[in-house]
Amino acid sequence: MARILVTSALPYINGIKHLGNLVGSQLPSDVYARYMRARGHEVMYICATDEHGTPAELAAAKAGVPVAEFCAGMWQVQKDLADGFGLSFDYFGRSSSARNREITQHLAAALGRNGLIEEVSEKQVYSHADGRYLPDRYIEGTCPNCGDENARGDQCENCTKQLDPTDLINPRSAISGSTDLEVRETKHLYLRQSAMRETLDKWIDSQKGWPVLTTSIAKKWLHDGDGLRDRGITRDLDWGVPVQFDGAPWSGMEGKVFYVWFDAPIEYIGATAEWADATGAGDAAWERWWRTDKGANDVRYVQFMGKDNVPFHTLSFPATMIGSAEPWKLVDFIKSYNWLTYEGGKFSTSQGRGIFMDQALDIFPSDYWRWWLLSNAPESSDSDFTWQSFQGGINKDLADVLGNFVSRVTKFCRSKFGETVPEGGTYGKAEAAVTDEIAARLRAYQDNMEAIELRKAAADLRAIWVAGNEYLQAAAPWSVFKQSPEDAAATVRFALNLIRLYGVLSAPFIPDASAAILSAMNAKDAGWPEDLNAALSALPAGHAFSTPDVLFAKIPDERREELEARFAGA
Repeated sequence: MARILVTSALPYINGIKHLGNLVGSQLPSDVYARYMRARGHEVMYICATDEHGTPAELAAAKAGVPVAEFCAGMWQVQKDLADGFGLSFDYFGRSSSARNREITQHLAAALGRNGLIEEVSEKQVYSHADGRYLPDRYIEGTCPNCGDENARGDQCENCTKQLDPTDLINPRSAISGSTDLEVRETKHLYLRQSAMRETLDKWIDSQKGWPVLTTSIAKKWLHDGDGLRDRGITRDLDWGVPVQFDGAPWSGMEGKVFYVWFDAPIEYIGATAEWADATGAGDAAWERWWRTDKGANDVRYVQFMGKDNVPFHTLSFPATMIGSAEPWKLVDFIKSYNWLTYEGGKFSTSQGRGIFMDQALDIFPSDYWRWWLLSNAPESSDSDFTWQSFQGGINKDLADVLGNFVSRVTKFCRSKFGETVPEGGTYGKAEAAVTDEIAARLRAYQDNMEAIELRKAAADLRAIWVAGNEYLQAAAPWSVFKQSPEDAAATVRFALNLIRLYGVLSAPFIPDASAAILSAMNAKDAGWPEDLNAALSALPAGHAFSTPDVLFAKIPDERREELEARFAGA
């Protein structure tokens, strides 16, 4: 049994996330965690809200509430949505926690002692209209790299280039919109990433099998232009982790806080410590996941994120961990995702364009969204959500293939043999052939799940469902029953065991439907089919089951057209 640490990129606290955010980190990490648990591994699956920095302050100001109150409320909203989508976090924490503050300050102090933090006088934008400095997201303007007019002072979301506020062309205040800005000199702490360039380069080279998307972004940041730059890790804000060294204010940094992208990934550790506190497990319980001197040597650590987060997770966070010279567990595999677009364009909150997580759950069950998003995951390239594709995926895959199989078998059995697995007849070549086919498909499914190729794994799973349908159609027990009820009974018995198998195999992708299938089969405790032949005879003759309600209702054309119009945007 392996020990596997899984973390999902932290969603910002400033609002409800759209489907692209969901499929870019939280949803695939959940599928992987569920699968690994099903295979008997010990899993620690961690996520949290990212609560510091300008997004939180701006959103709180817009809502007219104190930032701490805003974050507490939005944490609950995001936690409820995560539960609604069946995200099986072991703990969903908060980056504003005392644990994260403690660990962030500890790591900063270690970096300082190791000469990897320096005080730098820098030029920063000051807004006369707002009476304050404008760090990162408090300033917007035109990206000098790609020309996007809505770039932020820390990063351009369009081209992912990392920026400083003074890089922006035609800058404006994100608070007031004022262009009455002045560049002033102020002091901040910088992480000397450039001093670790060679170390990070070698570390990345030592990671075998990382996705091309992950390594290409990391290498670009390491080697393009002047290479890896030192990065400011403090900001002139009120909300955040106070800049302290060994429990005392860092001289010259009074009133400043750590940059949100310094403390946010540290919250992976902080949230695990929060979990230990909440469960009463003690420090040893979280340290065995994160400290190699406390038992984390045998942990496999896998991170999930959208491609915009890759630079911070391949460079800045490892620089913090390695630079501390302490025995922290480093990531083993980073699974990164491209973008999900909406009907050929970007999701937009302001324009009402696209589907957001709360809206999605109001429209259809979570399994509908989970299945379509995962079977179309933007792994090798961007994916585009269209209502026509969504309708086709639900109707053809879930309703016509899986749902129809379950319905036909259980209803036919009930009408001819009652709601117990029938006895009589023997298995023959047809059952042997479909068992062999499923065995091959199952090996591919497991291999792709292990490799975190979830789009391929979804295709394998669908092929396993299809194999059962083709078997049932060829065996035609409804016709055979007239001449040989015993032969029909054997077919139905085998098909009922296929249903049980499908319930188990489908659980990582569509957990609610899987639970309904296994409940109907009276097999709630069914385990992973390590022995396929045994799994396909797990329901013996006489085993009671119930005929489930319709698992997946089809989406009619008129409903699709209604939703297309509703979410087309202004």
